[in-house]
Amino acid sequence: MTGQEAVDLIRLADDEGNSVVVQVTGRDTPGVLTGHDTLTANVLVTTGFVSGQLEVWLLPTDLVEWEAALDSLAAGQDIRWMGGRAPEIRVQLEGERGCPEVIVDDVPSSMATVTVPVALEEGWIDDQRRRLDEVRRRWPREVVEPSFGVFEWSPNRKRHP
Repeated sequence: MTGQEAVDLIRLADDEGNSVVVQVTGRDTPGVLTGHDTLTANVLVTTGFVSGQLEVWLLPTDLVEWEAALDSLAAGQDIRWMGGRAPEIRVQLEGERGCPEVIVDDVPSSMATVTVPVALEEGWIDDQRRRLDEVRRRWPREVVEPSFGVFEWSPNRKRHP
């Protein structure tokens, strides 16, 4: 890690103490071509009843997919993000309690699913977009894959001390 502070890629929280946060902590293997652009993160779930944390790895494609998920949410569609190799995060805009629900489903690993109702404030999607931009600013893509399985440093790479 480069000594930078963690950044919340996702922060879905309300005044009731319910939240789902994906907090990026840094690069997985800085300076190593095959893992340099992979980010380490924690999924943090908090309610009045339960709290938990899962460590995850975010690939550059995960950030692209999160951006597309935000577009879908802005269009009024529910989303699924990161399923398959990591805990799946779903956002259902119309939950049972009249507010959005965030579902963290870690069935492949821990066999646990948590549904968190979160009363989100107006402008929450724009806030998530700002958070995504901040993660990309702090940890830009610096590796290119000109052909399958071949990795090179991007000509735009900034050298880190």
